[in-house]
Amino acid sequence: MLHPETLEAYRRMTPSERLQLTFEMTASNTPYSFLGTPEQVDRKFALLRRQNDERNRHVLEGLARHKQFRSETSGDQS
Repeated sequence: MLHPETLEAYRRMTPSERLQLTFEMTASNTPYSFLGTPEQVDRKFALLRRQNDERNRHVLEGLARHKQFRSETSGDQS
């Protein structure tokens, strides 16, 4: 978990500042992604894909719950 002061600093950033920070972190960490044997690199990226798939699944489940809740509370059947 991030320190509360760090979180507050991120909240004060504009979207473009957060995007720039993301680009900088990606650029600085990219060389490390390809260190190791081909098998190690494959495992790293397989793990990243699994983590990304899990995050996406959670987002989609949340959206589905939100849509269901909205339709139940508004009487909308769409």
